[in-house]
Amino acid sequence: MEDLSIKKPTLFGLWSFQFLTMMRRGVFYSFMYIYLFSLLGNVTTTAALGTLTMLMSATGQNLLWGKISDRYRLRAQLIVIGEIAAGFAYVIVFIIHKFFIDVGSNIAAGLSLIVGLAILEFFWSMSDVGWAALVTDATTPGTRGGFVGTINFVMSIGRMTGIVMAGFLYADGLGFRHGTIFYLVTALLLIGATIMWFVSRTIKPLPTSTSSDLVKKERSDPAGDSQAMTKESGESERVFHWFLIALTIIVLGMASVNQIFPLFLKLNGGLNASDLQVSFILSAWTLGGMIISVLAGRLADRMGRTVVILAGLIMAAATPLFYGVALNVFAMAIVYGINGMSFMTLQTAGFALAGDIIPEHRRGRLLSRYNTVMALSWGPAGLLIGGPIADVQTRAFNISEHTAYINAFITSSTLILFGTFVFFTKVKKPVEKML
Repeated sequence: MEDLSIKKPTLFGLWSFQFLTMMRRGVFYSFMYIYLFSLLGNVTTTAALGTLTMLMSATGQNLLWGKISDRYRLRAQLIVIGEIAAGFAYVIVFIIHKFFIDVGSNIAAGLSLIVGLAILEFFWSMSDVGWAALVTDATTPGTRGGFVGTINFVMSIGRMTGIVMAGFLYADGLGFRHGTIFYLVTALLLIGATIMWFVSRTIKPLPTSTSSDLVKKERSDPAGDSQAMTKESGESERVFHWFLIALTIIVLGMASVNQIFPLFLKLNGGLNASDLQVSFILSAWTLGGMIISVLAGRLADRMGRTVVILAGLIMAAATPLFYGVALNVFAMAIVYGINGMSFMTLQTAGFALAGDIIPEHRRGRLLSRYNTVMALSWGPAGLLIGGPIADVQTRAFNISEHTAYINAFITSSTLILFGTFVFFTKVKKPVEKML
């Protein structure tokens, strides 16, 4: 198949779309949880935003949009429709939320945001499915890693840009209360939809296109050995599902401490970091991921996906063990930056691997499952694992917060190592034989 991503107008369009996507997320979500907490005054209810939106996104992708994408071969079209729908939905959510603010019901306003954004995410998730399938269609195994790595680099720049903009727009909540942030996000979504509409006119995946050696073998016999094709396709899906199992454990382990890590930085018994120092350390995570993205993608193309994934997993398992021994802000920033490198390495090489082994006729549905697993980092991991582990130790066993958090970090590393073992035993060797 022709590598459609090498066309310059197409490439620029895809870069621009993802830059705007991550800038929009940086603008909207950097302070959304702080704003929600100011309305609700409850940490658990506030944290429900990430969990509920993740569940609605997963439901939409797996029950509806993935199947539609495969059946009608819709890629860019789903993105355009999803972005436009989300743009108008943001305005509706703001109007409802503003109504409750005006009548003096902050709790109702906060809950309307959570429910509204979750419903929005159900329909918006069609864009996620379309994007994942489109990128897989538009690349080959020899170029997919480098392409995804470059896209992730652009996304990181977009996210950092959005975070900086959010710092000016939030204004102690006025950016949300007055609608400035909502309207800006809507404008970015409509611009992104326009860009993808033009891109859709340059990307036309062929119905007979192939993306992996497995698919090539399935199509090599004109007479059609259907039994062999079914067997190989089934083996491919079996390996992919083991990959998802391993990835689920790994992502839960990696993300389980995301919500307590900023709290750990502020502890008097630890770094006792200032707000500016916390921001510096958290920004190092994004910067580390941005630096490694392009390199990880190219190495994945040259050395193989599984080798690069394992390197990322080693970094992911090791870094939480150093959180408790970093003696100053600069050392912590380096450690957390390496953790960001590990996650982006996994995301880059992992997506490339998924694209390689998923049968072409099942891309929409199976990539929806991949997206669901990666979305576990939004909130459920911290809500179900990291937070409870820390709370039980401090409340039931009277362990200091500093020690409880360090134990949570050790748990994180243990989960990642277990997921790495599953990946090594159930995925690495079968994939190397398959591709």
